[in-house]
Amino acid sequence: MVMVIIAFIVFVVVGILLYFVSIYNGLIRLRKDIDKNWSNIDVLLKQRHDEITKLVKVCEGYMKYERETLEKIVGLRTEFLKVDTVQEKEKIDTAITGALKTIFAVAENYPELKTNNNFIQLQGRISEIENMIADRRELYNDSVNIHNIRIHQIPDMVVAGMLNYQDKPLFEATSEERKDVDIKFEFPK
Repeated sequence: MVMVIIAFIVFVVVGILLYFVSIYNGLIRLRKDIDKNWSNIDVLLKQRHDEITKLVKVCEGYMKYERETLEKIVGLRTEFLKVDTVQEKEKIDTAITGALKTIFAVAENYPELKTNNNFIQLQGRISEIENMIADRRELYNDSVNIHNIRIHQIPDMVVAGMLNYQDKPLFEATSEERKDVDIKFEFPK
């Protein structure tokens, strides 16, 4: 009888240990998924930055009066490569996206540029990368959301507390990106 009780206790202890190990492994997997998803965003941002360099070179010859915008993009690109945190990169990424929109809008004033094959290809490539970045941000935010929920649920919160896990920040739109777009049409008189 004593052997049965000892076997039962060992079975329960091993079961509890395995349960906590599975929670631990699940939390580690979530953390690594977040890192991987951010790395995927980072790869696309670097690709976009490479394309921006080419775009600036194509635009320089045409946009003599838009030098400030081109210099701003180059400066932001350089600054982006120097920062490490998600929050810092997100802030600079937002500024670059705004500057790119300005470049593409200003290109309307330069008919020769609008018909330049390199410019058209780069504009298409950057737009494609922007869409891919948006998809990756969504996946990143899904991973962060699952992580943030799990570390606050019982019993995961016990293991998360021992690992000192904290909420991860979501990739969010800035207040500037949430504003309504002001569209004006100029009709010939």
